[in-house]
Amino acid sequence: MGASNSQFTEAELEDYQELTYFSKKEILHAFKRFHLLDPDAVRQDRNVRLPMNTILELSELKVNPFNDRICKVFSSSNDGDLTFEDFLDMMSVFSDNAPKGVKAEYAFRIYDFNEDDFIDSADLKEVVGRLTGDQSLTDEDMQQLIDNIFEEADLDDDESLSFAEFEHVISKAPDFVNSFRFRL
Repeated sequence: MGASNSQFTEAELEDYQELTYFSKKEILHAFKRFHLLDPDAVRQDRNVRLPMNTILELSELKVNPFNDRICKVFSSSNDGDLTFEDFLDMMSVFSDNAPKGVKAEYAFRIYDFNEDDFIDSADLKEVVGRLTGDQSLTDEDMQQLIDNIFEEADLDDDESLSFAEFEHVISKAPDFVNSFRFRL
């Protein structure tokens, strides 16, 4: 798609490269993927805000149980609709080049459904519910699982996880980085 090269000045590409974990080539590829989501809208205005339901057509998001939360966390308008810059940020954080700490920060925000800067039992119920899908747990099993999570991770016994506690748990999970990525 030769047209995408002319979409950005060299200075813009350098800025995007400085602000992401991508090379210029990867930035152009990310733009191509964004463009393919709604070619007419992006052709008319490369700064268009694509609606969340369009973004959710991305193959990596279609099957992700947290797809709506991912869009909302990366949306500069907080409604799940994404501009190219929002999309680029999302793709960058989910890239292999993003540091584990950055991935942990965004995972925390995605799992913090009530957006109170803590992951509490209501957030954990939502996380577990989305992960188990049709295989829902009994109320008793759900509570036991949440109790076990807090027993392991809640270092200050306040029945919620701060980012520091979440990050500590993630540091023990070597597969975390592999499960928190997209391929360009």
